[in-house]
Amino acid sequence: MTDTGHYGFATRAIHAGQDPDPTTGSVIVPIHATSTYAQDGVGGLRGGFEYSRTGNPTRAALEECLAALEGGRHARAFASGMGATDAALRALCRPGDHVVIPNDAYGGTFRLIDKVFSHWGVEHTPVALSDVDAVRAAIRPNTKLVWIETPTNPLLNIADIALLAQVAHSAGARLVVDNTFASPYLQSPLALGADVVLHSTTKYVGGHSDVVGGALVTSDDELDTAFGFLQNGAGAVPGPFDAWLTLRGIKTLELRMEKHSDNAELVAEALQRHPGVTSVLYPGLPEHPGHEIAAKQMRRFGGMVSFTVEGGEEAALRVCSRTRLFTLAESLGGVESLIEHPGRMTHASTAGSLLEVPDDLIRISVGIESGDDLVADLVQALNQG
Repeated sequence: MTDTGHYGFATRAIHAGQDPDPTTGSVIVPIHATSTYAQDGVGGLRGGFEYSRTGNPTRAALEECLAALEGGRHARAFASGMGATDAALRALCRPGDHVVIPNDAYGGTFRLIDKVFSHWGVEHTPVALSDVDAVRAAIRPNTKLVWIETPTNPLLNIADIALLAQVAHSAGARLVVDNTFASPYLQSPLALGADVVLHSTTKYVGGHSDVVGGALVTSDDELDTAFGFLQNGAGAVPGPFDAWLTLRGIKTLELRMEKHSDNAELVAEALQRHPGVTSVLYPGLPEHPGHEIAAKQMRRFGGMVSFTVEGGEEAALRVCSRTRLFTLAESLGGVESLIEHPGRMTHASTAGSLLEVPDDLIRISVGIESGDDLVADLVQALNQG
């Protein structure tokens, strides 16, 4: 099934890059657990494979599927989302270049840019992505990249992808969209003008908290060549079992995202009603400042909810420690529900910077359990004070 573009999302998720194995007829892509490949004479490669850092059939199947889901011509899989982030920055930036980043970016992205790429002469400016004029004002003559998340992590702000693509391109810069929170099912940045889509496939794409990975998707041939060079040259590639697990997770992505969204809506509404909650950050709520833009560019609003509580940091830490179904853990996007304190956990690297998050903030990844059970669990944790 080489041409899957005209099929629906679920069909592409199950079939793109996943034809039955021609040797055995296996309907599931095999795990090609090999480091090297026999050649039919020097340079006589079978299927183009010579060494598994350079290419592996299981990884190739995953990459074809990811490209189909995002509507891109090319995809490159990496060993982690940060591996993909590093490759994108190295491909797109040179010493002396400037990058615009979200003022509430994922802590790992900020740490890489601020603590690593800054030493190589790459400058950055944090800006509120929801303020298009602020983004435009932050762009300099040496700006090569506008890096956005939407929804952002952890404050769930919304960026207008199509409008920011115009702003970036008018300045001669590229637009990279970290689509991890939305997933390919809920949002299609390439169709809205983005140059590159990034995923931590660890999260919703894999969906079962059992594999770490990342991906870059683009329709730009030159960018894909640059990503492929770094993928091979730097070697941050996923193993075949990682690729296989990610493919397995992808097959149910549409079903999972619908349930995540159902449950997150229930949870957000319940949190709004609780007297101990001071604010609820969820783009599906009509009063969210980015609601209209999110409704325009997303199918639904996803499974991530953040909220603040009365009593400051200590109260937030107590709530995080008292849930029974929400597991206290970093990461997100799995079938099980997770809760965390960003200031102490995923975003600790932003402390003291312009990206520091509120200390009374709690972030939850709403899983696909029974929604009423999840609401009851949060309510009992909040009721304990």
